[in-house]
Parts: sequence; C-alpha cells; structure tokens
Amino acid sequence: MKPSALVRYFFVAALLGISRGKAGTIAGTIRGVPPAVAGGGSAGGGSYDSRRYKFVEKFDYEALRDFLVYVDEPMSDLLAAGAKPAPLVMSQKEANFEPRMLPIVVGSTVRWPNEDEIFHNVFSMSESKEFDLGFYKKEKVPEVVFDRVGRVDIFCAIHSKMHCVIMVLPNRFFAKSDDKGRFVIKGLPAGTFKVRAWHERLPAQTRLIEVAAEGEMKIEFTLGVGQKVAP
Repeated sequence: MKPSALVRYFFVAALLGISRGKAGTIAGTIRGVPPAVAGGGSAGGGSYDSRRYKFVEKFDYEALRDFLVYVDEPMSDLLAAGAKPAPLVMSQKEANFEPRMLPIVVGSTVRWPNEDEIFHNVFSMSESKEFDLGFYKKEKVPEVVFDRVGRVDIFCAIHSKMHCVIMVLPNRFFAKSDDKGRFVIKGLPAGTFKVRAWHERLPAQTRLIEVAAEGEMKIEFTLGVGQKVAP
C-alpha cells in the first residue's frame, strides 16, 4: 500500500472508530469559594454588617452560577467537519440579557431579539468583537457573527445594569455548569487536553487532562483567589 493510501486508510478508520461511539467523557463539579485566610478557614467574603456597605453588592460565593469548563485549544472536530453552527439567541427581556453567559463555538451567529416594549441599544467594545446594533424594539432581530476566539462583554447603552458575556471558544468541547455545579463534556477523542475552568468573577484554572478512548474522567474544580491548582 502506498504511503498516501495508508494515510487515507488510517484517517477513515479513525472516523469510523469515533462514529461507533469510541469517545471519552470529562465530568465533574465546579464551585467558587471565598479567599483563603492565614491559619486556615476562609474569609467568607468579609463582613457587610456596617452601614457603610448598605448599598454595596454582597459577593456570595455559594450563590455563583454560570461556570464554564472547556477544552482550551484548537481541535479538528471530525464529527462536525464542514458543519456550520446553528444560530443561537441572546434575548433582551425585562431589561436583562438572557442567558447571562453564553458559550459558543467560534464562527457562530447570535440573534438579538428585543422582547421588551422599550428600546434597547446592544453594543460591545471588546477586542474579540466590536459592534453596535443601534436602538430598536421588536421591529427587527439583528444577528452578529463571532469570528474570533475570546471573551466578549455586551452592554445596553440605555440601561447601565444590562450586561452579559459571550465566550467564543475554539471548539465544541465545552459545558456550562448546572445549578448544582455539575458539568459533562462528551465525545472527546483519546488524548491529553488543556481543560480550563472559568467564571467571569473568579480566577480561572487550567489543567492537563488525559482522556481515554472510552469511559469517563472525573474531575473537580474549585475557583477562588489564592486557590492552589490540583495536579
């Protein structure tokens, strides 16, 4: 067999192996914790009892949601080769963005419907994607293509408390945590991957995770200021 034919043979074999269900899974939990303090224990976010902090937002680590775990490296996704990601939706409802955080694959299109009876002006000045959709209500549904990997912070020029984050990721291997901090990433080929755990308000963690051709790899992430990364 010629070398070129041999390469094609192993490529097709790899495709067939993946299509028959030979793929690994990363699953586990992720949570946020208060900063560690000297002598053990935690700072608990500090004391908000003083009247000086009456109008200050209390940072509740246990109530944090919207954690994200993803493979932080480019990958040739054989299962989705040539497939265009389906459009996703970021709604404006009751003067909020829904969802608060949206992970997407690079190249995805996001639609921006305004479900309120008032005007909004959606815009971003992020390096990964800069845009301004102008003032509108329900008369149109703008679309934006996100063609660069990175974090994109989006605001409303009218309502200062409206803010959401779109995480543009290099591949489809990611998972958003549920309300109990659980996540599952399925369909990974065998290999060692750089896996990143992220939350917009906490320092991220990155670990090298070895994934088998079949079965599930369990992992736990704890994010917080001063947290040590487990091997």
